[in-house]
Amino acid sequence: MGTGGAIAECASRAALGALAAFAALIPAMSCAQAAGDRALGEYLSSECTACHQTSGRHDGGIPAIVGVPADQFIALMNSYKDKQRENQVMRTIAGRLSQEEVEALASYYGSLKPAP
Repeated sequence: MGTGGAIAECASRAALGALAAFAALIPAMSCAQAAGDRALGEYLSSECTACHQTSGRHDGGIPAIVGVPADQFIALMNSYKDKQRENQVMRTIAGRLSQEEVEALASYYGSLKPAP
């Protein structure tokens, strides 16, 4: 192998090493980000609590969202965003939220436990 090939191989190994080091940080970043998301979700939740009970109780035709698993919450909000569900109020609210905000709300409400 010539000098150019050796340099390219060394550069490839260095790049792979850097990529592996970065990948090792992802779980730590995700955990830290989740905590930040929860705080953002709590901040954003005031619009939700205008209709949804903070106790986690079902109120008339308005479902409880406290304690809903994050993946289900995200799927529900995205279905309103994509106009797959009929509630116009929820379509409007979901349509204004970014994906980051939906995930933050999901993290926040998923972390809460319904009142007994």
